[in-house]
Amino acid sequence: MNQDQAEGNWKQLKGKAQQKWGELTNDDLDKMEGNRTELVGKIQEKYGKSKEEAQREVDEFFDN
Repeated sequence: MNQDQAEGNWKQLKGKAQQKWGELTNDDLDKMEGNRTELVGKIQEKYGKSKEEAQREVDEFFDN
């Protein structure tokens, strides 16, 4: 899924993202509006993951 599709479908994907990354709040998810870069950064911040690891998880999330 490309960036435009992710942003367009964000309201639907937001619930799934919160299930996968439970430490992300509704406010966190609302502010990023489907922006992958912001999601990667927030996962790094909340979970202490490397950029590469967070990027891989986000890529897998959007590809499924």
